[in-house]
Amino acid sequence: GYGLLVGLDGKGDQNTQTPVTVQSIMAMLQQPGVSLPAGTQLQLKNVAAVMVTSSLPAFAQPGQTIDVTVSSMGNAKSLRGGTLLMTPLQGADGQVYAMAQGNVLVGGAGASGGGAQVQVNQLSVGRISSGGTVERAVASNLGADNQVKLELNTTDFATASRVVEAVNDKFGPGIATALDGRVIRVRVPSSSDQRVSFLGILEG
Repeated sequence: GYGLLVGLDGKGDQNTQTPVTVQSIMAMLQQPGVSLPAGTQLQLKNVAAVMVTSSLPAFAQPGQTIDVTVSSMGNAKSLRGGTLLMTPLQGADGQVYAMAQGNVLVGGAGASGGGAQVQVNQLSVGRISSGGTVERAVASNLGADNQVKLELNTTDFATASRVVEAVNDKFGPGIATALDGRVIRVRVPSSSDQRVSFLGILEG
């Protein structure tokens, strides 16, 4: 998602070089009905345009919180101390799956004085722990047709064969079938409770 970070203590984007930040602020102010006189030149030093990214964990449900990463798009000197305004996070299909906001924590540090400058790690990337709230669940077909597919980390026919043999020895013949050297099809119970218990044993 594209968002705005405020409260940067003079280390935000330079307006002349990053005009998109000013345009975004003006568009945001119009939503609550704040209209600026024509020709107004905003001098913003505490705002930065950022990209906000995250990953949805498996089986994420609405209301669940996730960590988000905030990365500067312009030439802000530092994101330290900034607060991310509410930002929708979209998936590849264009649908909004989460909303992000909160105070950004930057792992880097920097100092300057007397013509010298020292910087440790990146100051233009930060993180908000539990800064995103899931708004939409991703459809899951786990257990569809009473089967799941196990995928090996690397293609290996010998390993796939041994996995099939081990599963069938434990749960009975015909439970597992190797589709190729990477994917193994496993028949699972139809009941969701039994399926979770079965997969827990299988996973262990």
